[in-house]
Parts: sequence; C-alpha cells; structure tokens
Amino acid sequence: MVGLEHYLTVAAALFVIGIFGIFLNRKNIIIILMSIELMLLSVNINLIAFSAFLNDLVGQVFTMFVLTVAAAEAAIGLAILVCFFRNRGTIDVEDVNVMKG
Repeated sequence: MVGLEHYLTVAAALFVIGIFGIFLNRKNIIIILMSIELMLLSVNINLIAFSAFLNDLVGQVFTMFVLTVAAAEAAIGLAILVCFFRNRGTIDVEDVNVMKG
C-alpha cells in the first residue's frame, strides 16, 4: 500500500532536484525554468497527497491555481527568452546583466 510518506518522499526528492538544477547550472536559462517548474510540481504533489490524506478538496483546488500560475510563468518566461534571443543572439544567463539600466 502506498502511503502518505511515499508521496512526501517523492515530492521532497523532486524539490531537491529542482534546487540543484537552479544552483548548479546557472548558465542555461531553460534548465533554470524547468527546475522552477519541477519545484512547483513537487509542491503540487504535496498538496494533493495531504488533500487525499485528510479527505479535503481544498488542496486539490489550490493545486489547480498553482498549475495555472506555473503555466503563466512558463509562457511569460519563454516569451522573454525569445525576445532576449532575438535582441542578443544568445540565451546565456551571464548576458542578462546587459539589460540593466
């Protein structure tokens, strides 16, 4: 039987992988965006697991809101990435400092 601790373990592992993806790879913006998405999905697993454990639908409804925000974040992030690539010709994170000022 799969219990609550199994879901929490998987979610914690996904969250840690997302954190490592952000901090260990600071050059590729696409991997950073995917790591943020992975962290949001691990939070969604926690919300759904606790919602099912407590027999309450609030966590599942809140998960739908988090998925909506994640989709908007991905769309806006990719749009900014495309605009940056068209202007600079590269998507290196180090070149983002040029946009200051």
